[in-house]
Amino acid sequence: MSHVQGNEQVLANGATQSEVRTKSTLAGAAARQMAILSTDEKNAALLAMADALNTEAASLIEANREDLERGRANGTSESLLDRLMLDEARIASIADALRLVADLPDPTGKVLETIERPNALRIEKVSVPLGVIGIVYEARPNVTVDAAALCLKTGNAVVLRGGSAALSTNKKIAEVLRATLARTALPADALQVIEDASRSSVDEMLKLNGLLDVIIPRGGRSLIDNVVQNATVPVIETGAGVCHTYIDASANATMAEEIAINAKVQRPSVCNSMETLIVHEDFAKRNLRELADRLLEKNVELRGDEQTVALVPEAKLATEEDYGTEYNDYILNVKIVSELDEATAHIAKFGTKHSECIVTENDVNAVRFLNEVDAAAVYHNASTRFTDGFEFGFGAEIGISTQKLHARGPMGLPALTSSKYRIYGNGQIRQ
Repeated sequence: MSHVQGNEQVLANGATQSEVRTKSTLAGAAARQMAILSTDEKNAALLAMADALNTEAASLIEANREDLERGRANGTSESLLDRLMLDEARIASIADALRLVADLPDPTGKVLETIERPNALRIEKVSVPLGVIGIVYEARPNVTVDAAALCLKTGNAVVLRGGSAALSTNKKIAEVLRATLARTALPADALQVIEDASRSSVDEMLKLNGLLDVIIPRGGRSLIDNVVQNATVPVIETGAGVCHTYIDASANATMAEEIAINAKVQRPSVCNSMETLIVHEDFAKRNLRELADRLLEKNVELRGDEQTVALVPEAKLATEEDYGTEYNDYILNVKIVSELDEATAHIAKFGTKHSECIVTENDVNAVRFLNEVDAAAVYHNASTRFTDGFEFGFGAEIGISTQKLHARGPMGLPALTSSKYRIYGNGQIRQ
């Protein structure tokens, strides 16, 4: 027998166990059940979860209102409040993402490779769940649902630790989804949300070797760096988004303006929004003034090099630190260059290997940019805002990986699987 007291569980012998360890242990037990469920059983649970979110929209919005009011009282910026906010339309969109994930092929249990050995051993390489996935993230409550959907669909259990800014919302989402799972073939304990918002809960998760199989951080650079530098549990690193758009000399002016404006202002608080606009000097002389006016009209603060300030006096002189900053806000750096090589060198120095774009009518330059720029997603004549699991057809995403091991770019269902070998014999022994 045991019972929960605050953020600790009181065991039968009187000892206490932290919330993080207790819930991770429960998730581990659930993961063993998850691994043997059928695709139909998992899909039915996802569809039930989608229906429950829409049914409980009013209570979710009420819980979310608590977070928004607390955020405003604490001076949280409007762009971050936008990331946090839920309304009926956003809840419906999140529910739709659940249904899309249910419609996607199940990547687990697939025979990836078969090897027939001379001694008649037959070896199969099969896709399997990772196990128990820990996810540490910040203010976006949709991550709670997206992560749950992707993990459950792939037969994993998940331990979610969101930021304090969305604590009320995440608790309510977990309550709704766990109650729904209890009515399906899936164990409710496969979905755990850590309510302890202190730094110590994250620190503990990072060291839970043997309970968590992998940690995935989603958020700003400081959160990601903390996880990468301090975790002993294996990490799939998602990256901060210092994203660039390079407007080449030959770019179509109308297209370039629309792409740049969309990349910056359509939703500046997210990781795939543009933080630096790089402009070829020929284009800048012809068109930067007009583009800057449109950005200024949308309340974007401009910071640029000396050439930029000369053409757009409203711009502030940018510092070296500015060019390496992920603002997630209505602030944009501008850099004027004389050639493609200068643009790619700037991206190599300041980029975070997330999403980079070239706008050009020069096919040679486009191919060079796509081949030479080292990033998870590289665009020709399209906004970086498309780096997203939903836009890539993944239904949702667990994050955008900027590393090169196991997974890179928007991580959908296949990224949450590993593999094992099944070997079939008829009495073979090794000589």
